[in-house]
Formats: sequence, C-alpha cells, structure tokens
Amino acid sequence: MDLSLSHTFITVSDPEAALAFYRDALGLEARTDVSNGGYRWITLTPPSQPEVEVVLVQAGGGRPADEDTLLALVTKGSLDAAIFRTSQLEAVFERVKASGAEVLSEPTQQPWGVRDCAFRDPSGNMIRINEAP
Repeated sequence: MDLSLSHTFITVSDPEAALAFYRDALGLEARTDVSNGGYRWITLTPPSQPEVEVVLVQAGGGRPADEDTLLALVTKGSLDAAIFRTSQLEAVFERVKASGAEVLSEPTQQPWGVRDCAFRDPSGNMIRINEAP
C-alpha cells in the first residue's frame, strides 16, 4: 500500500500571530493564504518536506462545531498539535525561544527515548520539536 501524509490541521485563534510563529519562528514556508467569509486558511510546508502541508485554520472556519467551545479548548492548549523533527535541536530551540514563544520544556532527554523541547504557539497549541537521530 502506498500511503503518505499530505495535510495536517492546527486550529488557531489568531491567524496573523500563528502565521508569524510557524513561518518566522519555526521556518516553515507559506504556501497559501485564503480568506473566505471572515475566516482564513493558511498552509505552510517544512522546507525539507514540501509535499506535507501544515494547515492553520480558525476555530469555526468551515466546521459545524460550536466556535466558542472549540476556541476555549485551543486557548487552553487542550487539543493535539504537532511534533516536528530537526537535526539542530539547540539552534531551533534558541530561534523559537527568541521569538517570544512560551517555553514549556527546554531540550531534554525524555524517558521514552527522544531528546526534545516544547513550546506553545500563540493560540496555546503545544508544539514539540524532536531531535532527529
């Protein structure tokens, strides 16, 4: 079977702040930025994986779920987010930290065998960054 990931979605409360974080702090490349009915749909790609798109979508944007409930979960960091991988963990950590992002964990060897760090994006989503083997 030939199966690969093409898109992953991250719900955000402020598209402009999220775009700045994912583009400027994490170094993803912006691909599309579409507005429709008061909502924005922004896609970005990791430079090393141009076939994978990270989609930043506003709570309530095209979804039937209650917008206030979804936004409250996003703001609390209660929704799953993303795990990125890099061979330059210390450099990425310093770059993201310098952006003003909330640091949840400095680079640490985890009991489950990976060295990683963690941040919150401007919407409260947890972003982990694993060190590549």
